[in-house]
Amino acid sequence: MLDIKFLRSNPDIVKENIRKKFQFEKIELVDKVIELDKEYRDAKNRGDELRGQRNAISKQIGMFMAKGQKDDAENAKLQVKNINTELEELEVKETELEAEVRKIMLVIPNIIDDSVPIGKDDSENVEIEKFGEPVVPEYEIPYHVDIMESLDGIDLDSARKTSGNGFYYLKGDIARLHSAILSYARDFMIDRGFTYYIPPFMIRSEVVTGVMSFAEMENMMYKIEGEDLYLIGTSEHSMIGKFIDTIIPEDELPHTLTSYSPCFRKEVGAHGIEERGVYRIHQFEKQEMIVVCHPSDSMNWYNKLWQNSVDFFRSLDIPVRTLECCSGDLADLKVKSCDVEAWSPRQQKYFEVGSCSNLGDAQARRLGIRIKGKDGNYFAHTLNNTVVAPPRMLIAFLENNLNEDGSVNIPEPLRMYMGGKSKIEK
Repeated sequence: MLDIKFLRSNPDIVKENIRKKFQFEKIELVDKVIELDKEYRDAKNRGDELRGQRNAISKQIGMFMAKGQKDDAENAKLQVKNINTELEELEVKETELEAEVRKIMLVIPNIIDDSVPIGKDDSENVEIEKFGEPVVPEYEIPYHVDIMESLDGIDLDSARKTSGNGFYYLKGDIARLHSAILSYARDFMIDRGFTYYIPPFMIRSEVVTGVMSFAEMENMMYKIEGEDLYLIGTSEHSMIGKFIDTIIPEDELPHTLTSYSPCFRKEVGAHGIEERGVYRIHQFEKQEMIVVCHPSDSMNWYNKLWQNSVDFFRSLDIPVRTLECCSGDLADLKVKSCDVEAWSPRQQKYFEVGSCSNLGDAQARRLGIRIKGKDGNYFAHTLNNTVVAPPRMLIAFLENNLNEDGSVNIPEPLRMYMGGKSKIEK
């Protein structure tokens, strides 16, 4: 969420930013919120003025009564009564206007970084760099579910009976591999100085609206019926929410956290749920990294975070690339974002396995996350990035480690989590 003072002083910059994001329907909201904000401030100023008058008149009542000037006292009481009536009306108006201003401010997008490429959607995202040499073996790479089934590692039919499409049972060595990848990701991030967390898997609505846009919320979040609770779509939601309404001393920054959680997503939209596959599903698990830092450090941390993901995948010898998200592909709260994509030998192309985002002070402003500085308090910057999200990552892993005989190689870093196994065999 932008600072209303910034919007008030720089409406043209805000409108141009909206144009860059191709959200032309929101341009008129800038003038509307400025008008509503003026009404709100006028009402507030009038209220302050009336309170001052009421205090002065109230003091006179006692003086009039002491002097026996009952008529003057009654007249003063009538003035106070009339002021109270107007104040009650003004307070209602203030509350309504403040709520309307906030509602609009929540949908006006954050100012994107100057380095973000301009484009309408993800088809115009820009490749930054490739890491590792993509390999296409001479033998055929089957569909990922076929690989898992050949190793007796997945049961989609039973999951459809119990839960519907978008769910799965993993079993045997594939289930163990899934857990091994998460355990390795946890230790990988701890070794890089991040503090490990397991957060709450449900959060209240004030946290939901603090960490994401309304459009994301509608398309992603599952609400618990009858309660003010939502299932998290990623542990970033809980981890950023952890700092709600806090003031952090400057010398405690940065907070570098890595968190494990299951994730639950409706996946409403153009892509939809796969009937047979584990790429886009309702339930998965993820290791995340989160940073809360000084504003001047956020871009340095942004580069460190996506590099961590690249290093993680390369430690498992999986080729990856980074892809800069264009303006039209950025969620409203994001200042800058890039995707990490893994190589698929079967499709002979890269596909997304993680996303790194710098949100500037947008989440901090919504949630009241401040830094205590020498010259006063100011809003922190927040960032997040995926370390790994199996079972999606399993697709890249299985395709890049499949042998011609159908067995799957286990890279050295994962063997300690797989009981020393170097292969998964039929």
